[in-house]
Amino acid sequence: MSEITLDKIPTRQLGTNGPHVSAIGLGTMGIGAFYGSTDHNAANEALTYAADHGVTFWDCADVYGDTEEVLGRWFTSTGRRSEIFLATKFGAWDPEAKFAPPYTSVSKPSYVKYAVERSLKNLQTEYIDLYYQHRVDPNVPIEVVLEALRPYVESGKIKWLGLSECAPETLRRAKNVKGLGEKIIAVQDEFSPFSLHVERDGFVDVCKELGVSIVAYSPLGRGMVSGRYRSRADFGEGDFRLTLPRFSEENFPKNLTLVDGIKAIAEKYKATTSQVTLAWILAEHPTFVPIPGSRSKERVEENAKGALLKLAAEDVKEIRTLCEAAEVAGERYAEAHLAATAGTCLPLAEWKGE
Repeated sequence: MSEITLDKIPTRQLGTNGPHVSAIGLGTMGIGAFYGSTDHNAANEALTYAADHGVTFWDCADVYGDTEEVLGRWFTSTGRRSEIFLATKFGAWDPEAKFAPPYTSVSKPSYVKYAVERSLKNLQTEYIDLYYQHRVDPNVPIEVVLEALRPYVESGKIKWLGLSECAPETLRRAKNVKGLGEKIIAVQDEFSPFSLHVERDGFVDVCKELGVSIVAYSPLGRGMVSGRYRSRADFGEGDFRLTLPRFSEENFPKNLTLVDGIKAIAEKYKATTSQVTLAWILAEHPTFVPIPGSRSKERVEENAKGALLKLAAEDVKEIRTLCEAAEVAGERYAEAHLAATAGTCLPLAEWKGE
């Protein structure tokens, strides 16, 4: 496969009216949280390599440990903030637990304003390109959430808006908010060979109807598609994947069947299963932008090459057949975290204020 160069990484438009970004983004969660200890020198190398080679759509969140601070220091030390289309998120929970108990979705207006200012400070930036509600707060109407963000949008501190793991009706309500709905260009949802729910429940069609792109997180099944992990023993201490049903002692070996099927196709291209999977997502969904997580230069390079790989139509079809036929064992989250992805919220008429 050809060498990655800045002018070769394709771009995709976010929404029907949004900006163009790199067709494969950079997920930064693992830099600061959930996947065990991080080599920060390697992480900084990864950020620089991504910027140098056109992978300039970066995704973060306020609950990713110290990731926002790491990115902020990179921006300050390099002076390259303007080269990056930066997304971050709020509302999955309050990492400081000042506004809500731990691991409770929170989007009351006072918290939204606090979260924006905290992220701007941590990221050492004057603006956020794309700001997502990370999880829908069932107790706060989406209209109220957006109104809390209006001053930041109007001042230019937030350029574009998005939702994550939202229900169709929540997205429709959000798009109908005057002066802000047109700023909603993306929904972040899990999508991978192991997670096809946005197709099966019709959410992809809703997003197309409303002119909203899907930013696919965990497109490699949290690393399972890579084939580098064959058992629970391959994960380090503190890796949250050890708590996920799909990685249980019982389910893990069952899910490797799908990985091995994709590997057989990847061998035809002298590519990795990760590269073939990313190429497949791009081929199947022109409005999707996958954001695989990376915290090393090597992984950024490997994943970016997925944007350059062109699969034959028969192989795109074969991967689809493998995915549809797979008996995926285990839910994508534990029960409590899965409940937080319901994505519905209180009707505006029932809002009583904070």
